[in-house]
Amino acid sequence: MRVRDTVSVSTSTDRGLLEALRSQGRPVRFRRGQALFSEGDIPERVFIIERGSVIVSRVAAGGREIVLGLCGVGDVIGDLAVLDGGPRSGTAVAADEVETIVAPASVLLHTLRDPDASMQLLRVLAGRLREADRRRLEFAALGTLGRVAWRLVELSDRFGRDAADGIAVDLPLSQEQLASWCGASREATVKALSTLRKLGCIRTGRRSVLICDMDALRGHAYGAS
Repeated sequence: MRVRDTVSVSTSTDRGLLEALRSQGRPVRFRRGQALFSEGDIPERVFIIERGSVIVSRVAAGGREIVLGLCGVGDVIGDLAVLDGGPRSGTAVAADEVETIVAPASVLLHTLRDPDASMQLLRVLAGRLREADRRRLEFAALGTLGRVAWRLVELSDRFGRDAADGIAVDLPLSQEQLASWCGASREATVKALSTLRKLGCIRTGRRSVLICDMDALRGHAYGAS
């Protein structure tokens, strides 16, 4: 799945790379629904997400939008096309109000002349390859219920916050987009969410999910039940 034009950079491990981009970038805000970049664009900039979340997608044959991932605070996006010199492999759209630091592509390339920065990026790319392998296994081994559960676990790990009755997750994706991310139809995804509610794993609201039983949800995500 090397179509995500994104990189997630740990601010603890990779502070040097982030700070180099921040020091020569400028703050730019994007309103909900506004594109940071589009599939096929020339890669002239890279983006650090400082606030909000960004949906990365691409258009498949027939014009269907395929959601590739959801990026959040601390993620750097737009780097792959800069590294290989090709056009943007996907479209990045603000899922809500988004604040970014935007740096010229040349800053990333110059920073990577530093061996430490290059090693940081190599670690990130290695992590992405592991993630791609995990997702291939997920799609081969799990049905829609398992894939939906896995996405909710992933969202809670990255974006969840403690609540009185569990872990609350704001869901900036529509049901159609969540279904696309899960590789399923909207109808099958809605049915899976309904099943998880009946099992007591989650409660759903408008653009939000409350995870009530994380152990049970992980069990479905890992195919244990």
